[in-house]
Amino acid sequence: MASSTEDIAEQLRQAVGRLVRTTRAHADTLPGTHAETLGYLSRAGPHTIAELAALRRVKHQSMSRTVGELVTAGFVSRAANPADARSFVIMLTAEGATALEADRAARQQWVAARIATTLTPAEQDLLAQVPALLDRLSHDPSTD
Repeated sequence: MASSTEDIAEQLRQAVGRLVRTTRAHADTLPGTHAETLGYLSRAGPHTIAELAALRRVKHQSMSRTVGELVTAGFVSRAANPADARSFVIMLTAEGATALEADRAARQQWVAARIATTLTPAEQDLLAQVPALLDRLSHDPSTD
């Protein structure tokens, strides 16, 4: 008997979570808080600390600490906020972009190696269809 959509949804949620956790445990080169913050800056450009805190759903104080660590590492810089002279915008530096790309590449290489060594060619062909299906599931028509 076929699984219900609820069963499939739960199995998918658990499997994706396990894959993400395992990949991070084996391949991350940056702490998760740093990678996530750098990712936001890479995708969407400069943000204030308050905006980054809201995006990551953390307290301003926590984000301020993360940004301080990223500034010390040379991965981000602060500049005057043209919209509000009382605050700063945080921008990704070239060093930060390089570190983020290295982190992403390490994860990609780890997953690719697992695919190559764990799955049969038929399973690899099946897995090749999954990203498009996940993209369809994640598409929100209300944002079109």
